[in-house]
Formats: sequence, structure tokens, C-alpha cells
Amino acid sequence: MARIPPDFSFETAALARGATCIAGVDEVGRGPLAGPVTAAAVILDPARIPPGLGDSKALSSAKRDLLYPQILALARVSVAHASVEEIDALNILRASHLAMERAVEGLGADPAVPDHCLIDGNLLPSGLRGRAEAIVKGDARSLSIAAASIVAKVVRDRLMVDLAQQHPGYGWEVNAGYPTKAHLEALLNLGVTPWHRRSFRPVHNILYQDKSVTP
Repeated sequence: MARIPPDFSFETAALARGATCIAGVDEVGRGPLAGPVTAAAVILDPARIPPGLGDSKALSSAKRDLLYPQILALARVSVAHASVEEIDALNILRASHLAMERAVEGLGADPAVPDHCLIDGNLLPSGLRGRAEAIVKGDARSLSIAAASIVAKVVRDRLMVDLAQQHPGYGWEVNAGYPTKAHLEALLNLGVTPWHRRSFRPVHNILYQDKSVTP
């Protein structure tokens, strides 16, 4: 069955309801054991939408890398993070929403920029300004959210490559901090880094075991 690409229908409907500036918002990095959670907010120009936008998870790394500079050149873009410390203090859902809120705030100081947000998922961040709607699987349905998913994915993946150079052995350059077999084995053999999320069970268990055998 052919995959139906995202379109501009959610944006068009919001414009018909009176919105004037619409941002698609998505995050990446809820599942990894290491690294921040990263969100992007993107305001597309309806007349200059890069061709080939789609859910970042369905695109190859090469395709995402090709689309990324096009999105930056043709759209208004903001990227933000929530730190490992914030993830551990707040929980991953709230930290993800915090990153989204920061990304939207980064689009501009004018409260009308944007005046409507399309949020990937089934919950709205509580700190968003203006109107917003949650769209389940939004990265596969809305072009604005798809653009945000690509930007967030590329930015976070590149960040994890940089962190992998500082902390070799965990495979972050290929697993982006997700709990692959190699990453879990490295956790056991190399220990926990400052970039690991201590509230996540595999990391927590290692720390707890370490403390339990300490005399």
C-alpha cells in the first residue's frame, strides 16, 4: 500500500478559521538513553514549500540532509532543546513539551508569530501561546510538522555525532543514543556519562547496582 504524503490541508483549514501565521512543531529524542530531547518549529511559506517533505522517520538520512538546508532557506525555523537534567527532573513528556514551547518562542517576540501551532501527537504543551491543535501522526500528515520533524532529527543526530567524539564507545554516531545492544553493552562496560538520562531504567539500574555493591 502506497504511503500517502503529508499535505497542507491542516494549514489551509487553520487559515480558513482566521489564523495568519501557522507553525508546525515536532520533537525527536524521547526514546534515547542519552542526550537532550530536541524540538523544531517551522513556518512554511505556502508558495515556497520544499518538494519531498515527509515524516523524518520515513526518509533516509541522505534525504533528510538534502531537505534540511532547503527548509532553512525557504522557511522560518527555530530549534530548541530540553537538557538531560530537565528530562530527569520533569519526566520525558514534560521535557519534550518544554523543548516544543522553547522552539515556538524562538520564532519571534511578536505574540502573533505564530498565532496557530500544529503539534505532533495527542497532547498540547501547556505553555504554548496562542491557539494550537494536536495532530496524531502529524509528521506524516502535515507538511509543516513534517518539516519540523526533519529539522529536529537532523539537528539532534548531528549533536549526538559530536557527543560521540567526546564519549567514544557508546555508538552515538550511529544509534543517536537509543538503547541498541551495543549501547547497552557499552553502558555496562564503560559506565554512565553525564549525557545519560538517569531516570531511564537501564541507566538507573546500572547506577543502582553500582551503589548496591559499594562497601
